Amino acid sequence: MAANKTVRVTQVGSPIGRPDDQRATLIGLGLNKMHRTKELEDTPAVRGMIEKVKHLVKVEA
Repeated sequence: MAANKTVRVTQVGSPIGRPDDQRATLIGLGLNKMHRTKELEDTPAVRGMIEKVKHLVKVEA
């Protein structure tokens, strides 16, 4: 049984002054406070969300 690939995402930027859709994307990723880290499944949907807020997050494989 192969293990699902995951990606580790940490919020490093504040959504203050950013468009509402970027704030909603952070919440969708499970991030809503600075320096919070989530381990997420590496899917195209998650990758697209990360791409949208790449200036606010740090990604580790």
